[in-house]
Amino acid sequence: MKDIILIATIKDWNINNFYEFKKKFEDKYNLYLITNKDDLIYQNVKDLNPKYIFFPHWSWLIPNEIYKNYECILFHMTDLPYGRGGSPLQNLITNKIYNTKISAIKVTKELDEGDIYLKENFDISKGSAREIYENASNLIFSELIPKIIENNLIPTKQAGEIVIFKRRTPEQSNIKTLNDISMNNLYDFIRMLDAPSYPKAYIELDNLKIELSEVIIKDGKLEGRFEVSKDE
Repeated sequence: MKDIILIATIKDWNINNFYEFKKKFEDKYNLYLITNKDDLIYQNVKDLNPKYIFFPHWSWLIPNEIYKNYECILFHMTDLPYGRGGSPLQNLITNKIYNTKISAIKVTKELDEGDIYLKENFDISKGSAREIYENASNLIFSELIPKIIENNLIPTKQAGEIVIFKRRTPEQSNIKTLNDISMNNLYDFIRMLDAPSYPKAYIELDNLKIELSEVIIKDGKLEGRFEVSKDE
């Protein structure tokens, strides 16, 4: 009898990767997808009885009756226990850390404190936040999830110095919050905020708000897209 694998995610890049993943592994596993947070309830999970539940880029609390009864695994874009907490990508780039890890961890009551299944190296030195999230998704579905389910990995305790990240606020997307407005810092600032549902980098001029995105460095200059709206 095939093991059941459940994936819970809302991001389109993860959903697309799920279907590619399913094509590759449907002969070995029964694979199911949840894309609505309201469907992640104990009874639904109990009906499926999955061996693993994976949560790539999941933003909501996972009910304790689910993670206490099923092997639930999430992914965090830092070398845990460094960088527990919110806005990991943005905090890493702000701290000029461009080579990080994606950590696969067991879901527990406390945020990002679970045991580690494995880590994979991950480069965030270039690209928009969306492109980085897409690359992370590719790595999660092509490397991390297969290694866990194919090898029945046993997680181990986190080790090292604990560093906590704070979740960014919308006001921190204002370019005026930058302490040092250099070319490279501005490039990093714009790109790290350039993803759907995230407050883009912006500047304010009187009653206007100018949002910046799609930034690249070309011939020693920054090029990109701007959008002007009335500041509410």
